[in-house]
Amino acid sequence: MVRMEALGHMNRFNIPCNVAALSILVALFSLASCSDKEGSKGKSSKKSVNIDAIAEQIIAPEFSSDSAYYFVEKQVAFGPRVPNSKEHDECGIWLANELRRHGAEVIVQEVRSKAFDGKILNLSNIVGQFNPNSKKRVMLYAHWDTRPFADKDTVRSNEPIDGANDGASGVGVLLEIARQLSINPADIGVDIIFFDGEDYGSPEGTPSTNTSYLDWCLGSQAWAKQPHRYGYRARFGILLDMVGARGAAFNREGTSMRYAPNVVRKVWSRAKELGHDDLFRNRETPSTVDDNLFVSEFGGVPSVNIVDYRMNVIPMGYGPFHHTHADNMSVIDKETLHAVGETVLSVVYTE
Repeated sequence: MVRMEALGHMNRFNIPCNVAALSILVALFSLASCSDKEGSKGKSSKKSVNIDAIAEQIIAPEFSSDSAYYFVEKQVAFGPRVPNSKEHDECGIWLANELRRHGAEVIVQEVRSKAFDGKILNLSNIVGQFNPNSKKRVMLYAHWDTRPFADKDTVRSNEPIDGANDGASGVGVLLEIARQLSINPADIGVDIIFFDGEDYGSPEGTPSTNTSYLDWCLGSQAWAKQPHRYGYRARFGILLDMVGARGAAFNREGTSMRYAPNVVRKVWSRAKELGHDDLFRNRETPSTVDDNLFVSEFGGVPSVNIVDYRMNVIPMGYGPFHHTHADNMSVIDKETLHAVGETVLSVVYTE
């Protein structure tokens, strides 16, 4: 992913039957009923309790950061997931099988795409459909490939990176969400998509042109032209990119604000309600070139990008480990994974 300016481009939840939780609900319901009766007789000024809101808080599925961390670690263990490599192909098979294991109907969209250097890349967009017959759908996505070179590093700059944060973290969170969907089916349809070829753009310092932004996000560009289902529609999309690092800052990304400001407000408000406003912040970043640009503009699904973009550092941007060999498991933080996963999961289950 790159800054656009740099390129010159412009029971429903399977609730655990624990007596305490049921007792709380019964007690609250009784309290609300009594309050309403007393109010109708003019004997009390108590406000009724919003039972639906309280019940929602109690029965929402719990996001497991341990599980998400495992899914990140598992991807990294394959090695760099660079297109046309054995590691890439093996990880792709595992990802598709994991989605199937969690009950998704899986479509693997095979794409042949030309990279900035003329190389033909064999890409795979991996789609997991939950509740596929529902017309009310939400799209959750991340990229699963890794950078083919460490062009921001001072050593081994021609070698591929682990991509623990840039790639694996978003996929890890979405795999845990898939696991929750298998246990606690949502009322709406959910499509989890792992896009390929996002990070095969030209190296740092390469002269840019007016079309350089098309070097990036090759898988989502292909999907936007031909989605996995004819006439595909979703209410909105949420992209997770670089969502696992310690000290992350999720500001309001500029492309998201252009195409989906209402969805930004929905997600960031939910994060605040859940107590994650220390990570989900309100400054607006520059517009960036990422998968949400193509999904929003050409795919017709207004999307937000939850991306670690740090505004209060010099130089501002994606963190000191971005596109370096330091992007390994040492930067991954379970609390960050939890904040993002819990927020997205809550948005899905209350949609």
